[in-house]
Order: sequence, then C-alpha cells, then structure tokens
Amino acid sequence: MIDLSSLKATGWQRVVADLSSQAPDDRAFVARLVTKLAQVSGARQGVLFIIPESQSAPDEAVPAAPPVEADARPIFMWPLPAGAAASLQRAGQMSERAVLDIPVEEAAIEYLPDAKSAARSAHGSRQTRVYGLDRTNELYDGSPGKGYIVAVPIPGAPGAEAASAPVRGVITLLLDQQSRQALQTTLALVEVLVGYIHGHTARQQLARIRAAGAALELATRLIAAINTAKNFKGACFQLVNDLCRQLSVDRVALGWVATTRHTEGGRLNRCLAVSDTENIDRRMAMIQKLEAAMDECLDQEQPVMYPLPPNLAEGEVLLSQAITHAHRELAASDARLKIVTIPLRADGRVLGTLLIEATGTTPIEIGTVELLQAALDLVTPVLEIRRRDDRNLALRAYDSSLKGGAWLVGPKHTGWKLAGLALMTLLLVSIFVHVPYRVSAPVEIQARSPRTISIPFDGVIRELGPGVEAGAKVEAGQVLLKLDTTDLELSALDSRAQITQAEKQADEALKKGRLAESQQEQAKADQARAKLRLLEYRMTQAVITAPISGTIIAGDIRDRVGSSVKLGDAVFQVADLSDMVAVARVDDRDISLIAGDTTGQIAPKSDPSTEFDFQVETIVPLSQTEEGANAFVVRGRLTETAPWFRPGMEGIAKFNTPKRSLLGIVSRRIVDQMRLWLWW
Repeated sequence: MIDLSSLKATGWQRVVADLSSQAPDDRAFVARLVTKLAQVSGARQGVLFIIPESQSAPDEAVPAAPPVEADARPIFMWPLPAGAAASLQRAGQMSERAVLDIPVEEAAIEYLPDAKSAARSAHGSRQTRVYGLDRTNELYDGSPGKGYIVAVPIPGAPGAEAASAPVRGVITLLLDQQSRQALQTTLALVEVLVGYIHGHTARQQLARIRAAGAALELATRLIAAINTAKNFKGACFQLVNDLCRQLSVDRVALGWVATTRHTEGGRLNRCLAVSDTENIDRRMAMIQKLEAAMDECLDQEQPVMYPLPPNLAEGEVLLSQAITHAHRELAASDARLKIVTIPLRADGRVLGTLLIEATGTTPIEIGTVELLQAALDLVTPVLEIRRRDDRNLALRAYDSSLKGGAWLVGPKHTGWKLAGLALMTLLLVSIFVHVPYRVSAPVEIQARSPRTISIPFDGVIRELGPGVEAGAKVEAGQVLLKLDTTDLELSALDSRAQITQAEKQADEALKKGRLAESQQEQAKADQARAKLRLLEYRMTQAVITAPISGTIIAGDIRDRVGSSVKLGDAVFQVADLSDMVAVARVDDRDISLIAGDTTGQIAPKSDPSTEFDFQVETIVPLSQTEEGANAFVVRGRLTETAPWFRPGMEGIAKFNTPKRSLLGIVSRRIVDQMRLWLWW
C-alpha cells in the first residue's frame, strides 16, 4: 500500500495548479512537466529526449556498454546550466519559452549512453521503464546500487489506445538509490503527473475551438455586412468601418493588389478604403505611407506588428523578425500609435492587406491578430468574388478561360502556357493544312451583248413609244421614239418640184435642139431625185426601233421630248438580262495564278451572304492602269444568276487556285516582294 496522505500538502497543490494552468504551447508545457517531475521525484537530473519513430528500439534490457548513437536527441534539461540561468535572470527574460531556447550540451548529461538506451526502450514499448545503473536487467529487487534511470514516454492524443498513440518524446529522470517501496511511490507520482498532459491537450483543443468559433462568428458578421453593399468598393468601405467599430481602434485601411512588378517579383497594394473616409486621394502623404506599410506586409506575406509587445520578442519568431521600416515611418508621428497589418489570403495567394491603427493604452494582443487572420481568411474569398463580379464581361470571360485551361496546362502561368499552346497549334495548322488559295479581285456584273441606240441625224424628238422608259422590257422592232420629220417632208416636196421643173425644161430644150442645155437640166433633175431619196431615207430613220428583245438598261429621255438632238447622241441601251457575265479586274501580282478553266465565286455587295459560281471565259491580254496599279480584265460566265441581277452591280470575286498551306498563303505577298527586292 502506498501512503498518499502528503498529496494534500501545499507543495503538491502548487504542482497540480502549475500543471493545470494554461501553457502557451506544447513545448512550454512539456518543459514545465519535466521540471515538476524532477522536483516531485527528487531526481538529480531530468532530460527530455526526442526520438524519431523509425529509430525506436525494441523492448530489451539496457546493454552493458551501449554505443552512443544520434537517434535520441536531448532538447531540454533540468536543472538548467548555472551560467545560462544566471544570464536569463540578469536580463529579466526568465520564462518557459526562453529556457527552451537554451541549447543542451550532452556532456552535461549524466550517464548519457544509459539515458539514451532507456529512452529508446521506453519509446519502443510506450511504457514507463526503470533501469538500475549497475545492472544489465531491469530492477526487480531492492538491492543497493548506484541509482536508477526512469524513462517516461509522453503519451499522444487523449483517448487513444496505448499501442497506437503517438509518442511525442521521452523524459528520463536520474534518481538516487532508494528502497523498492519508495521507488514504487515515485513511479506512481510520476504516472499521475504525466497524465496531466491529457488535460493540457484538451485545453489546447478547447482554446482552438473557441478561437475558431470566435473567428467564424466575426467572419459571419463581416460577410453579412459586406453583402449589403452594391459593389466591391462599397463592400471594402463596409468592412473597414465595421472592423473599426468592433475593435474600437482609430483607423482601419484596406489595400488590394493592383499591379505586378515583374522585375522584382513583388506586387503593389492600392489603398481602396479607409474607415470613416469617403474620398481617397492617393496623392496624399498619409495614403502613400499606408500603401508603403501595406506593401511591406505584402512582400513578407505574414502579419506585421509595430511595436512588438515585450512578451512576443522571444517566442514569436516570425513576428519578431518581420521588417517594419515602413510601419516605423508611419508611426513616427505619434509615439502611442500601434500598427498591425494582416495579409488577405485566398486560394493560396495574398490578394491584399488590412492595416489597423490604435492609440489606446491596451496593446493589441497576439490572440486578437490570430483571430483577425482566421476571420479574414474566410472574408477574403467573398471580397474576391465581389471584385470579379464588378469587372466587365471581357475580363470575366478571360478569367473563366484561364480557369478552364488550368486543368490542361497547370495553375501556374496559365495565360502564357495557353498562349504558347495556341501559337504552336496555329503554327502547325498553318504549315500542314492546305486549302485552295482564293485570289480576290473586284468584280462588276455586266450584260453580255448590250446594244446602244443613237440618233441617226440632227433633229428634234417628237414623241416616245408607248411605255418606253428605263427598265422597261421591249421586243425587237418595237418603236422606241420618233423624230420630227416636218423639215424633211417640206424638203422632199421642194425636191419633187425641182425634179418636175428640171425634167420639163430638159424636154423643151431637147425639142428646140439644144442638146447641151437639155443635158444640164436632166442633171439637175437627177440631183434633185438623189436628194429626195436621201430625205425619204432619213424619214424612215426618224422612227427608232429596238434592235433586240431585252430590257432598256439606260436612257431616260422623257424630259427631252421636243428638244433637239445631234447625230450620234446615245439615247437608249438595250440588253438581254438573261445572259450576264462577271468582269473582274485582277491584280498584276495574281494574274499568273488564273487560267482559262479557273472557277470561282462572286459575292455581290447587294447580298454578300450569297455566292454565285462562275467560270473564266476570257483573259484580256492588255492590262489597264487603275490607281497606280496594273490590272487585267477577266471575263467569266455566270453558271447561276438571280432575278435581281442588274448590270453594273459590284462585288468581290474569289478565284479558286491550286491548294497551298496557310503559311504560304499568308506570306506569299511578302515573299514575292522580298524576291523582287533581292533580285539582280
């Protein structure tokens, strides 16, 4: 039976209180546990060893002369080295975190090989082990000896089975020689005290749960607030104003990543919102200092505090080593000012920063910073969604394309990879895909055989034929117009009178025997007769008829009835619209690609969506100069037409030439021009 009446002593209550109180972290609690175990057990020395799981030794007796191995590493020893403890006390930095930073010298550990062997054995068996220093086997009797080494494994998570619970380390206690009953009492106390690690683990889990709950509650309130804003900028103002009120601080500013500095690999913050500030002018010195401090946090991708609380300078390595030049400059105007800058993270990237300024007497605790970081990690994705929704359709489509292509080329440098892949695909297609090279040329639709009707002699238009106007259909021989023949008829009457008179005078001269005079009069009669025939011919020409059946495509002279016209004036143009041709003007650089059997399509301007096939009939060998460039006229027969085709319609003709690669088609003009320049 073990006498435990001393458990109610004041010293024991102090031990229980120390082990039951909240520790900063696991390392501090284990160091506290080593100290209390050594004090309660009366050990000369207590050492905390860390042993990798792969190097744990099987359950076996301590060898007589075990070799010194590097598998058990001491990280903490009690009592502390006298020199190190005195230095910490003089500096006023004696704390659980500070003592853990004191390096352990293996030369100061008594019976080091035996302690390491005992630690490995306890680590492998996951049970407390006791070894006598002058024996090769475990202690089973109370015979006198040099002392004992007690190896106590530190258990893992509460509630885990002993065989499967992970072992965090092993504590070895160097005890003086004592009786069997005293040793049993010591082991019982040691096992009781080691059990307090389960309480510490539970307290740590409870603290994490409470912190997570508080962060979730804060994030929920902030998200509910920013969702009431209409746009991203309004959401930013809502966020900084709510945080400023809930934290009771002087100012909260939010910055968002604006650009990327490719030369330095960093990014620039742009201040978007400042609490209780409606308009932000980035030219203000205060805004520039805020952005400089935000950039400092963004470059380090970790929270930055200035000034650091005294109790954080030793333990919080990241915070204590953070660069704070810009923060120091921002706080130079007020000695009471405390600044905390927290990165806004989402999808593994830092998208912005949140800067908090406070001048109160209460310092900003590290717990508050952790709470804000956890809450902002939940809020930042919502802000990013609001920012994306505020952009125009083109930018949102670009981001969607990047997300869709990320599974193909990876999440890093997706845009450049997709661009390179598209360029390579385009290059391969342009080299290996051959398509017909379609030569383009302006084209005009014309009638195959238009007939122009002109005035046969000088005269006056008397009347037009019935229904004669531009666009009217006429038949061959149909009267188009009539010229006034009054002058011709009068001249014809005069010519007939001259003929009669000349013939009469010729007969009288012949009767009188004046032969010469008779011949002269007969010549006058013949001359008058020829003039009469000319007048009669012109009177027949005064009625102008259609030479062919077709459509009047030119000639609207309704307003010229009664006016005079001259010989050769064109008045009508008649053509058969059922037979049309395409007249293209092909550039001198492309005429060599066109042959007599070349086919193609035309697209008229009146209906570019419709294509009509044609086949080349004639290539006029003489070029024509138009706008400083040579062009050849190519006439093609339309194999299909439309009822609405009219002469003079323009469009674009595409000639189907032999197949070429896309790269050859695109570079043909450039290559030909280079050949001309380089030819000699």
